[in-house]
Amino acid sequence: MRGNVCERERTFLLMSNVVETLVAKLEKRFGEAISVSAAYGEVTAEIAAKDVIPVCTALRDEPEFAFAQLSDLCAVDYLAFGEAEWQTHDATGSGFSRGVERHPITADASENDRRFAVVYHLLSIDHNARLRLKVYLHGEQPIIDTVVPIWNVADWFEREAFDLFGIMFAGHPDLRRLLTDYGFIGHPFRKDFPLIGNVEMRYDIEKGRVIYEPVSITPRTLVPKVIRDDALDPPVNRERGEHHG
Repeated sequence: MRGNVCERERTFLLMSNVVETLVAKLEKRFGEAISVSAAYGEVTAEIAAKDVIPVCTALRDEPEFAFAQLSDLCAVDYLAFGEAEWQTHDATGSGFSRGVERHPITADASENDRRFAVVYHLLSIDHNARLRLKVYLHGEQPIIDTVVPIWNVADWFEREAFDLFGIMFAGHPDLRRLLTDYGFIGHPFRKDFPLIGNVEMRYDIEKGRVIYEPVSITPRTLVPKVIRDDALDPPVNRERGEHHG
């Protein structure tokens, strides 16, 4: 048992050294062009959209980094970030209305300079290190340079981000929808996309083809999730007044 604990401690110290070394290298190499933070044994670096190509190229080619592999690329919509959807301890009118009507989106929400983000997860096999690279975008039509020439695997990752979030990747060799239908309207992972969608499709026997129609789904009235304090206590036998262990 003691041996397992010591091994975990050595592994933790080793990974801590890797994280600290990577943070120091990034800050020294890129200076003010990069903002680096470390938490829970992970390193996250934030850069501006205009610096994506030079920074990513350096991270791949320079031996002190050698991030030869792009493990993943994804997008995030921060439109409603930090807003609580439900009251967890008290059932309130505002909590119930969340299931009936959507919260109105603030007038300046779509203009938030940090609404969208593209996140790159990089792996350096040479240094046994990982890096999360984050780039914030803004506007209803966010755009950023493609990294396909740097990591070929980014091809379908970027198409997915385009399809689901509407992120445009300048210079992508074949930027088409990947998961939704050819005639799909909108980008379903955006926070302001209606949960019931915009249109529905079905096969029409008389016309002999697939047709699109307005959505026929009726929005459901949801019940707020409430954590009641009495539900956290042990069950009580009401006749005997005894707790059941």
